[in-house]
Amino acid sequence: MKLRVLAAMSGGVDSAVAAARAVEAGHDVTGVHLALSKNPQTYRTGARGCCTIEDSRDARRAADVIGIPFYVWDMAERFHEDVVEDFYAEYAAGRTPNPCLRCNEKIKFAAVLDRALALGFDAVVTGHYARKGEDGLLRRAVDPGKDQSYVLAVLTPAQLAGSVFPLGDTPKDQVRVEAEARGLAVAKKPDSHDICFIADGDTSGFLKNRLGRKEGEIVDAASGEVLGSHDGSHQFTIGQRHGLGLKRPAADGKPRYVLSITPVDNRVEVGPREALRVDRIRTGAPVWLAAERTGPFEAEIQLRAHGEVYPATVTPEDGGLTAKLHKPAFGVAAGQALVVYDPSDDGDAVLASGTIDATQSYASASVGEGESAETASV
Repeated sequence: MKLRVLAAMSGGVDSAVAAARAVEAGHDVTGVHLALSKNPQTYRTGARGCCTIEDSRDARRAADVIGIPFYVWDMAERFHEDVVEDFYAEYAAGRTPNPCLRCNEKIKFAAVLDRALALGFDAVVTGHYARKGEDGLLRRAVDPGKDQSYVLAVLTPAQLAGSVFPLGDTPKDQVRVEAEARGLAVAKKPDSHDICFIADGDTSGFLKNRLGRKEGEIVDAASGEVLGSHDGSHQFTIGQRHGLGLKRPAADGKPRYVLSITPVDNRVEVGPREALRVDRIRTGAPVWLAAERTGPFEAEIQLRAHGEVYPATVTPEDGGLTAKLHKPAFGVAAGQALVVYDPSDDGDAVLASGTIDATQSYASASVGEGESAETASV
């Protein structure tokens, strides 16, 4: 069936090939690049992000080669409000946000899709590595190293229904070969990385400029001993090992890690890696991409993009999800996403996602079976 589709073109090789494939499939395709910066001169140069000045030019050249109309949409205000301000607020609250995930949720598959549908388009095409099954569920890409189902799991069923992912069945190296064969200049362009709105890549400095400097203590979680100082708890994230600036090494010679962050008193607690052990995770209100479950069920969960997969028992309760892991995870931070996959379907299908609110660890040495000791509520 021929569709009228809007191809979101970031200026990279993936979105260019996705647009070309949509044309080849017989669809009526229009390309669009999103201008996300209020001050374009603050954009990065080079291929470090996904929103540089060069990217808009590369997207336009790719559209010309493919032979489709091309436009630039100004999404700067919406991006600043929904992604940048959220980034500040989450760090100020002692949480660790994922701005690329938030951009997918609020910009690429909300603002853009809403506008596309209002303009008479049937769907939005992107270069994300993910698949949609015949059942309409979001599934992992065939290339596990590039799979982006984790960062797309925040989409609602309606947003997913209006999205097309032409690259989900193709390994990345083949996409580059195809791009070169199509005469696309971006065939060998490096993949985007880092946070696009932090021009120099200095996240700590970026946060300091907005949130300011406020001296606080770094303390040992077990003894309460002050081990160092800092000028803002927003510089830290759960599980962080480097850049702590401690006065002296631990008595056992092992490294310390950030265990908790308390913005109210600007306090950062550190301790051994074992103290980062997490067995239970709680989330806020979930987004269900499959039929909503009402009781406990077995699943596989992922806590980071391209991170390890953990078998777990997931229970919908108190308006959120509780995941009891069958093996421990380490360094799980509030603000990250927990994504639930169906283990009966090769672990490919996404069932739900939720933002992590808190974690628990079972102190098996001192707490009886079935009882839990909350060691880190983040």
